[in-house]
Amino acid sequence: MATETTQQEINDIVWRACDTFRGTIDPGQYKDYILVMLFLKYLTDLRDDKRDEYHVKYAGDVERIDRAMARERFVLPKDSDFHYLKSKRDAANLGEEFNMVLERIEDANKQKLDGVFRNIDFNSEANLGQTKERNARLRHLIDDFTGKKEKPFDLRPSRLGVRDVIGDAYEYLIGKFAADSGKKGGEFYTPGEVAQVLAKLVQPKKGERICDPCCGSASLLIRAAKEVGSEDFALFGQELNGSTWALARMNMFLHGIDNARIERGDTIRNPRLLENDALMRFEVVVANPPFSLDKWGHDDVKTKDVHGRFTRGLPPKSKGDYAFLSHMVATLVHGEGRAAVVVPHGVLFRGASEGKIRRQLVEENVLSGVVGLPANLFFGTGIPAAIVVFDKGKKDKGVFFIDASREFAEGKNQNKLRPEDIEKIVATWRARKDVPKYAKLATMADMEVNDFNLNIPLYVDTFEAEEVIDVAAVQKEIADIEKELLKTKGELAAALKELGL
Repeated sequence: MATETTQQEINDIVWRACDTFRGTIDPGQYKDYILVMLFLKYLTDLRDDKRDEYHVKYAGDVERIDRAMARERFVLPKDSDFHYLKSKRDAANLGEEFNMVLERIEDANKQKLDGVFRNIDFNSEANLGQTKERNARLRHLIDDFTGKKEKPFDLRPSRLGVRDVIGDAYEYLIGKFAADSGKKGGEFYTPGEVAQVLAKLVQPKKGERICDPCCGSASLLIRAAKEVGSEDFALFGQELNGSTWALARMNMFLHGIDNARIERGDTIRNPRLLENDALMRFEVVVANPPFSLDKWGHDDVKTKDVHGRFTRGLPPKSKGDYAFLSHMVATLVHGEGRAAVVVPHGVLFRGASEGKIRRQLVEENVLSGVVGLPANLFFGTGIPAAIVVFDKGKKDKGVFFIDASREFAEGKNQNKLRPEDIEKIVATWRARKDVPKYAKLATMADMEVNDFNLNIPLYVDTFEAEEVIDVAAVQKEIADIEKELLKTKGELAAALKELGL
């Protein structure tokens, strides 16, 4: 019996494949090629595994096998799989062969894969170099995903067991690429620990609809789905960037989620998640939208807010934080919808139009709480962020503040929340009770006194009194040290005199 491929083996292989590109191409570019290649290899091995299974089941009856294969999750037409590309590894037009294979797979799986590969050009001179070096890179890529003769790179489900190995490897790679991409990494990935906190704060339940309107590679959306503890949920997302939208679609399939609806487009200017021309409503929303986005669409929605998202006022042109928050609150189901959103701290205290919107959200009693996070958790920015939580079924009239900014594991390039930090945040949130120097349930009166400024230190007092210094004792200690020093100097002078020095 063949040995199962381990998670670490897969992670190591896919990360080693990046050596083909690392140092010569920006991670923001080569990540797409690696991730598409992983997906293609998965589709090929999945198909091969199924065909072997049906071969045994139908005793080699080719017609019955073909009929069964036509009903599988994905169809791979003739000359449209990893094996075909491997056979063409020495072709002069290898980049074109890649593109044609992916195009044929898209055409054969229109409902699921339409448009997924067409943002990725394996024949791009700009990204992969001139023909000779481009072909060399693509050959290396084929070899990397083939593996070695004694240890082939095998993604067949029968070798992987029931574990979500491929999906986890995909998440592993996306996280690695985000770290390597610096500021751009934050555009498509939320660190796993932060995603876990967001998901646990909103507690998705069986049968609920979950949405991320700025979904990036959909890692946060998938993390929320895992929190349900059941397969009974529906996922929805929207993403503006074409290649990131494609990653999100593939990410869903690799996690075995075939019915997610991931739309492409600008969430503020052109929300695509609609029902009967109205905004869809969700029980759960999780998001990490772009911080303080300039040119977010102020002028477009000022004259045409057909979905009624900005009745509390328009955010400023140069900062789109409240545009995203207003959109998300508008999509929550009345009486039970919850949202957890990562925001910069300025959202909590900036005035003018943002102050007006913030005040109304508090007075409408839909803002449930604020969680302050440590600095340097996110890719591309060292500033501390916060999570704001909305709840349209909230029972009390207060806003619950947690200051979790001082409890984390310090890293060389990036800090991380430890399991105990996450557990403390979530347990404190669910208890909704004051914890000295950590959490406070602020009343409406508390916030009114502060003119609805929600800066966390106004409510959670983390002041540590300095130790009282006994000046007299310190002076005596200094005097004793000086006496000891004089005595030592005398002994040293006597010793030097004896030596004739």
